[in-house]
Amino acid sequence: MSHQSELISTDINAYLAQHERKELLRLLTCGSVDDGKSTLIGRLLHDSKMIYEDQLSAIKADSVKSGTTGGAVDLALLVDGLQAEREQGITIDVAYRYFSTARRKFIIADTPGHEQYTRNMATGASTCDLAVILIDARHGVQVQTRRHSFITSLLGIKHIVVAINKMDLVDFDEKVYEDIKADYIRFSERLADAEFHFIPMSALNGDNVVNPSESMPWYKGQTLMSLFETVEIAKNRNMQDLRFPVQYVNRPNLNFRGFCGTLASGTVRKGDEVVVLPSQKRSRIKSIVTYDEELELAHTEMAVTLTMEDEIDISRGDMIVHADNYPVVTDNFAATLVWMTEDAMLPGKLYDFKFGTKTVSGKVTTLRHRTDVNTLETSPAPTLELNEIGECEISIDQVVCVDSYTTNRATGAFIVIDRMSNVTIAAGMVNVDAGSSTVRSESSDVKAHVTKDERAARYGQDPVTVMFIGLSGSGKTTLAHGLERRLFDMGRISTVLDGKTMRLGISKDLPHDQEGRAENLRRSANVAKLLNESGLICCASFVAPNKDSRDHARAVIGKEHCLMVYLNPSLEACRRRDPSGLYAAAELSGSADLPGVSFPYDEPENADLVLDTEALSIEKCLSEVIRLMKSRKII
Repeated sequence: MSHQSELISTDINAYLAQHERKELLRLLTCGSVDDGKSTLIGRLLHDSKMIYEDQLSAIKADSVKSGTTGGAVDLALLVDGLQAEREQGITIDVAYRYFSTARRKFIIADTPGHEQYTRNMATGASTCDLAVILIDARHGVQVQTRRHSFITSLLGIKHIVVAINKMDLVDFDEKVYEDIKADYIRFSERLADAEFHFIPMSALNGDNVVNPSESMPWYKGQTLMSLFETVEIAKNRNMQDLRFPVQYVNRPNLNFRGFCGTLASGTVRKGDEVVVLPSQKRSRIKSIVTYDEELELAHTEMAVTLTMEDEIDISRGDMIVHADNYPVVTDNFAATLVWMTEDAMLPGKLYDFKFGTKTVSGKVTTLRHRTDVNTLETSPAPTLELNEIGECEISIDQVVCVDSYTTNRATGAFIVIDRMSNVTIAAGMVNVDAGSSTVRSESSDVKAHVTKDERAARYGQDPVTVMFIGLSGSGKTTLAHGLERRLFDMGRISTVLDGKTMRLGISKDLPHDQEGRAENLRRSANVAKLLNESGLICCASFVAPNKDSRDHARAVIGKEHCLMVYLNPSLEACRRRDPSGLYAAAELSGSADLPGVSFPYDEPENADLVLDTEALSIEKCLSEVIRLMKSRKII
């Protein structure tokens, strides 16, 4: 099956030209752990005679030491090259291999099967035209089979080969094959439209890989290699929408100004009327230049230099399109994100977003929902963790030119980059309607209201009021603001409600005596309740010296939504701190309105947490509060 041409020995330039004109098929193998992905690729290379003799000799030697085939040649070692992969007998990183036949060139990616390496699998699938999903005939469709099928569907792969492998271990039973095929077809009804092919095989023995199997005469379809050579992929390429992201402005001398780049999609001819976005300046194509020659026409994936008939301002990051075929130009859009790093995605945090040749800063404003890739069910969520997938709303600082990923993979894809480490932390797929510049259109199917459960699921927290109480100077306000900062850094939604701030507004009319303090707490409890009903965690700070007023406040907020944290340093420590000067003023004026001095402070008997802020540091106190909140499953 390998491409052996007489031209290699007679006319190497003609051979290379012939080889260059072959169509390239990018594909990947995926599926559950130990379904035989690496072995399949090794078998493809071996049976198509694409392994050099020294490579084969090395694999034979390594098979004795690291193989999993009992001393026989372990073809999986051709792609499992990492020491950790050979020790464990699994694939960890994406391995790429190149081979060719007389009809086509191939780049094949061997992707990991483990759930923890989902991001590696998504990386391998992002540029592929075809996916081979392997299924162990002994086990049938597994959770990871569904996971990888969903990701290949999400990434827009239109050709899916379901390879039911290890048929030799089930005695080449046709019924086993048909049962697994029917099970997968039922599952695939929930995926995006694609062309599915089913092949029973044994990668270890080579049945139906390159050569037809004598052990399965009941199978009348193509072998895997035959399918690779004949599957039609050209129709899946977008040849309609001209999208030319400018990568470089070529100005070698005063007489030439060209705009270099690779056509993301579509075709362009000399004389075509084009528009430069986002400036919307118009011109016509004067010439299409390559290193070797000047062309009349260029198409998708060709790297060319375009020159214009008019002198207009065009810079790196701009996009050249046909005058009657615009992409979406927007700074707000919806997208599906595949999160690829240990640090969770934080809505509101500033990230860099790279669209082709253009990089802009922006943030995820809202996470609409997270998708369970095992069940395909969606649910509200506060954030995305490693390997999780969700639909988000994104706002960026500059307009970009994008298409929906389903119609144009080249201009509908982007990556998210951490601004500090410059590491790629997510891959994204744009969801927009053609001709629209907004995130979504008005919908008549609008729910009447947002429920408490929906808010709790979206924010990832149970809305409560954490009420810090104690004498003036005990550290209530400091801890309330410190807790807000801790929660904010964890991606939670919270705010501070302070007794002194309340007295500047709705409690401005109240005196500072016992009755005034009780009324301030009562009013504040109603505010805290409203904040909790909005899904927020309220970090409250009040002296609250009276037991009855505290009990009333807890009843208003709801016992299950109120945590009392009593701060009990000594009175002497509070006097030394005296942040508001109340103790000094009381000594001078003889005030009768200062709790702990003018009248006793009713120490709470049912506090959820007691903290001695004289003995404990601020960080230790905050850690204790966070521990309490986690133990109560609030966060």
